[in-house]
Amino acid sequence: MFILKTELYFPPLDMADEDGLLAIGGDLSIERLLLAYKSGIFPWYNEDEPICWWSPDPRFALYPSEINISSSMRTVLNNGKFRFTINRAFPQVIQNCKTVTRQGQEGTWISPAMQKAYINLHELGYAHSAETWLDGELVGGLYGIRLGNMFFGESMFCTKNNASKFAFISYVKQLQRENVKLIDCQLHTNHLESLGARMIDRKLFTEILAAETGV
Repeated sequence: MFILKTELYFPPLDMADEDGLLAIGGDLSIERLLLAYKSGIFPWYNEDEPICWWSPDPRFALYPSEINISSSMRTVLNNGKFRFTINRAFPQVIQNCKTVTRQGQEGTWISPAMQKAYINLHELGYAHSAETWLDGELVGGLYGIRLGNMFFGESMFCTKNNASKFAFISYVKQLQRENVKLIDCQLHTNHLESLGARMIDRKLFTEILAAETGV
């Protein structure tokens, strides 16, 4: 296992183990996080563990043109119940992603250090949020990193049925209008698979990454 130190460096992706774990250690500086995303790497770890850096193969991703919208969700999108915004409540979105419980999940991987790092990225224009509102209350949303024509999804939450799906689908449609080519979903979930995400080869993922972020 590669141990990161103070040098701003990541090892080649083919050094990752079969689960995708590439390296541990380092820090959550702006420079290291941007290098990680540009290299096809993301951080994911529990608060009481060292920072773990991942690059799974295959990679779970969504081509915006392949978004799957069920007939029931089309009704939700069109009935005017929810309101959609972008970058109106980033700190609140990441806080809710941290605190709102999910079925089958104990605790959260969004540590205070992680939370602070992504708020810093947001203030610099790299991290973005999409929000769902109901009667003026934030009831769903997601956040992630935008680099060129790539979006790297990090987490989402909802406190009302379909609120996170509403934010996700609405944001994917917006990203498609902005010529985003691929949305990185990182690891498989049934929820995102139902919305059209699928596994792609890491080599293809990094080729798209290089073409669409200019690395």
